Amino acid sequence: MLLLKKIIFFLSIISYFNGYCQLKITGSIIDSDNNIRLPSVKITNVITQKTVISNQNGYFQLTESGTYSFNKVGYISNLVTLKMGSHYVIQLSLNPNQINEVVVFSNHIPKKLKKSTASINIISLKEIERSNNINPVSILNQTPGVFMQTGALNTNRITIRGIGSRTPYGTSKIRAFFKDIPLTNGSGETNIEDFELGTISRLEIIKGAVSSIYGAGLGGTINLIPKQGRFNKQTVDNNFTFGSFGLIKNLSSLNLSSKTNNINVVYSNTQSNGYRENNTYKRKTFTLNTNHFINEKDEISFLASYVNLKAFIPSSISKSAFLNNPKSAAFTWKNAKGFEDSKRGVFGFSWLHQYNTNLKQSTSIFSSFKKTYEPRPFNILSETTSAIGIRSRLIGNSQLLDNPLNWTIGTELFKDTLKSDTYENLYEDFPPDTGSVKGYKLSDFKEKRSYYNFFIETNYDISNKTTLLFGVNINETSYKLKDNFPISQNNPDQSGSFKYKTIVSPKFGISQSLSKHLNIFTSISHGFSPISLNETLLPNGQINTNLNPETGWNYEIGAKGTNYNNRLQFNASIYRLSIKNLLVSRRTAEDQYIGINAGKTQHDGLEAAISYELISTEKFKMNISTNLSLNNYKFKEFIDDDNDFSDNDLTGVPSEVFNAIIDINSNSGIYGNLNFQHVGKMPITDSNTLYSDSYNLTNCKIGFKKNLNKTLKMNLFIGLNNIFDTHYASQILINATSFGGSTPRYYYPGNPVNYYSGVNLNYTF
Repeated sequence: MLLLKKIIFFLSIISYFNGYCQLKITGSIIDSDNNIRLPSVKITNVITQKTVISNQNGYFQLTESGTYSFNKVGYISNLVTLKMGSHYVIQLSLNPNQINEVVVFSNHIPKKLKKSTASINIISLKEIERSNNINPVSILNQTPGVFMQTGALNTNRITIRGIGSRTPYGTSKIRAFFKDIPLTNGSGETNIEDFELGTISRLEIIKGAVSSIYGAGLGGTINLIPKQGRFNKQTVDNNFTFGSFGLIKNLSSLNLSSKTNNINVVYSNTQSNGYRENNTYKRKTFTLNTNHFINEKDEISFLASYVNLKAFIPSSISKSAFLNNPKSAAFTWKNAKGFEDSKRGVFGFSWLHQYNTNLKQSTSIFSSFKKTYEPRPFNILSETTSAIGIRSRLIGNSQLLDNPLNWTIGTELFKDTLKSDTYENLYEDFPPDTGSVKGYKLSDFKEKRSYYNFFIETNYDISNKTTLLFGVNINETSYKLKDNFPISQNNPDQSGSFKYKTIVSPKFGISQSLSKHLNIFTSISHGFSPISLNETLLPNGQINTNLNPETGWNYEIGAKGTNYNNRLQFNASIYRLSIKNLLVSRRTAEDQYIGINAGKTQHDGLEAAISYELISTEKFKMNISTNLSLNNYKFKEFIDDDNDFSDNDLTGVPSEVFNAIIDINSNSGIYGNLNFQHVGKMPITDSNTLYSDSYNLTNCKIGFKKNLNKTLKMNLFIGLNNIFDTHYASQILINATSFGGSTPRYYYPGNPVNYYSGVNLNYTF
């Protein structure tokens, strides 16, 4: 009996303390886009007005139930009702009108954008939704220093500060990540246009050589941040869009969540007949993104993305066709009915562990695959790529001479395998309209590509106003090629290997606060871009081991700031990017190239952006923003065979780009925007004997949002692109060469005036 009383007494004590411990509210506050834990958030009880502040890891504790307001400069306030004994994850969405105050994680060390020592642009969800969600071209081209050319929905080239302009097709020398998962393959080629825009909540673009963190990206890095599910909400969303040229798109999403777990699923189906001949486009995507806050110290997330694409290719056309029949496809591509049929998947698992308030670890394991079948007039390409890798880092906060020292140290290991076959295309041997027909095999390669990055970066606050940055990246890249095709006189064995010397890329930066509203920065950084194995192959089948990777130094000074009430925001920078070992693609046959080192380029530029909230009342808001890129890019030394192109303008980059945008929103539900873009002329040939014409584009969109009831929201919209029906080249194929007596095919015609319209329904249950 005595023993029973002791047990009951002991259990009552445990119950008491357990109940006492539950008499509190705990939680973490995060950025709703990138899950960064937000420090110093002001948490106020709306009744008692008692206030607490979240710690540097975004963690908070409260001692009474109630409705609380969560406030942080740069973010939209969030009002949440909290109950005792529960743990919550509170999400804050960035305020597009206070973008310089937003915390970014692009250098892996959380820091306000205005205090960064690099040129970083954030493209918010509001800006992504400013136009239709079919192609990222209008979004990226409103970012100073970034320019995307588009020949078709699946034919694009992105340049940052002129880097990547000499790649004949596609994007290279720029790195891209999808939630810490590399989208850049082992040869430095990047493809982001296939990803569903409706799954992305934010883009963070770092311009210039930033190898201290991201490795081989001479032009910069694009971080695609997927939409996160909303905690403690269950929603179904459907967006249906239709428009010119047979455009039909349906996007459906489902969000299931609890207080600390969420699952976000997105499916989309996009179809278009295209403006030109042989321009049909069909794409299906599926994206799964989950986040789980296990406890105060551990978070895990899983990401899966799958894309199934079939897109026909009209290719570039001659000047005569561009002026007189822009709808036409290139003759050979039309007759061969050339297309791209690809399936690609990206998978990643991430774990974030907080050891203590001063140290945390972030690790991501990822895998990807891509399978492509591409009939082209000159051959049929069949490729399969699979990749695997890991990216892990420690992020710490320390003290040095009593001042804060923030640091990160980590590594990235990556390996991919490419299997590539080409076949004869026998379309000319069959009746018209037959299209491509596979013939004998022409080549059979297996290529293994791998690299590692070891990086460290530190931010040291030597005072409340001055921050010093130092970083370094160590990279080693190698390729191994196996030629499985039978060896003959016409088919020499092309097997071989290629390995770079270890490349060390340092970075230095200073950020200085001149006042509460103005920061200046300066930085010096080194970067490089890898050579693809295809570029190392000589016409005789041997590997050119004398090739060197392009390397460069970026020198920059800039300013970021706001006015006293944060209604005006601005940033500006001037830079010089000096590149040596310029890699040039020399054409050897129709649509076939080899790489050579041909000299140096110098990229001098100015970038500026201003945003002003002109009207801000409870009933109506109007925001005006402008940005400008002035580009003076030159070949400093460029000798190709007997041609000396030194001091000529760099090919394929506009001389200037200017954007002006007006956004309006009203509490009646009506919203809209009008945006104007000017693009300067571009050199088409290295000799500078031919330039494209400058052009102006004007787009607009208007919509109406309404809450139909407590659980159902509606959004109706209609947009018009190229309002004044400008005839322009949306992409240029530089240095195109004529074959068989035909004229060179330089031009991809841009779409004429076109519309889109749709409806979005959102249901919360």
